[in-house]
Amino acid sequence: MIRKMEEADLAAVLAIENRCFSVPWSEHIFRETLDAKAYICLTAETAGGIAGYAVLLCIGPEADVANIAVHPDCRNRHIGRELLEELLAAGMRRGIAAFTLEVRAGNAAAIHLYEKAGFVSAGIRPGYYEKPAEDALIMWKKQAE
Repeated sequence: MIRKMEEADLAAVLAIENRCFSVPWSEHIFRETLDAKAYICLTAETAGGIAGYAVLLCIGPEADVANIAVHPDCRNRHIGRELLEELLAAGMRRGIAAFTLEVRAGNAAAIHLYEKAGFVSAGIRPGYYEKPAEDALIMWKKQAE
């Protein structure tokens, strides 16, 4: 089940964040996103608890997929796809016309997920990521006008 992230979810979200990213967001950052109207924060809940989450930052008619992760034990169950689809739908309900994101250039699974959702490559941010150092692929999905 995909639903709005709640403060009670933060411990599980932080555990996934710390497991999935070498430079994880802090609890403070997640708390700020929960309290800010510009953000849409979702969780994927299964019988076993929180399996993943996604965060969208809405700025005018555009939005940035700021963070998305699925617990490694819960991958290959379409949870990432469901989170992304609901995140995009929630953004469109807010009037978002274009979505962007950065993804590690070597993260083939994530790139494939984004391409299936209609994102296209728009460039590279050299050295964007650290631990390990890696370029970011910039991707966009624009709604039909």
